[in-house]
Amino acid sequence: MKEYDFYIVPTPIGNLSDITERAIETLRNVDIIACEDIRVTQKLLNHLKIDTKCISYHKFNEKERVDYFLSLLKSGQKMALVSDAGTPLFCDPGAILVKELRKNDIKITSLPGANAVVTFLSQISREEEDFAFVGFLPKTKTQIENILLKYKSTDLIFYDSPNRIMNTLEIIKEFNPNAKVAIGRELTKIFEEIVIDDVDSVIEYFKENILKGEIVAMVFRTKSDKNEIDLDEKINILKKKNFKAKEISSILAALYDLNKNDTYKKVIEN
Repeated sequence: MKEYDFYIVPTPIGNLSDITERAIETLRNVDIIACEDIRVTQKLLNHLKIDTKCISYHKFNEKERVDYFLSLLKSGQKMALVSDAGTPLFCDPGAILVKELRKNDIKITSLPGANAVVTFLSQISREEEDFAFVGFLPKTKTQIENILLKYKSTDLIFYDSPNRIMNTLEIIKEFNPNAKVAIGRELTKIFEEIVIDDVDSVIEYFKENILKGEIVAMVFRTKSDKNEIDLDEKINILKKKNFKAKEISSILAALYDLNKNDTYKKVIEN
């Protein structure tokens, strides 16, 4: 098996049984584990009966740790990077370190494993494969609305906390009262729950059901907006080809199963 100097190792997002044999072997055999919170990682290591040394690596010290980790790796030591839960570099520290390690030709590999976004999406039926993941949403209403506007034609995935999600849902409702959303909480744990409905119904549901645990959420794409944008583009293309309004409406209605009169009105408006 090929050996690497630096291993990016996912850890369980809830259920401790979700760690892979390869991850266990790696954490046991490296010299050092860089982790967000030593107390959190130590609980996992104790469960797995692993006694590898841990060094803290979090958003407040990640820049100052880079040179130290580089010196350890260049001296021949092997390292693993973990986050408190899930796959490192997904809203967790690691990007700065990995960038510097690649600059210094350190051999890096990533292990497959637990990830909240993938676990969440695998339980939701979506019409298209593409989606946008934006991590944790910003704090202000205007910033959140800007993100909702930017990704209105794409399934938008984000993390949130129990004390913020209700306010987030109210902002989504105000932005688009017809929005469809999905909320996932306590994934892989005993009280795992995924709720999928229109935003107003989800708000009412969670007014009666206490929200606890880490949350992954999705705002479904706005289909009508995407279709209108595409239709405008097609109308303009046909106009440039010198097709008349009636011809354009007939063509588009036939191709996309649209109402001919409604399409004609839209052509006239453009």
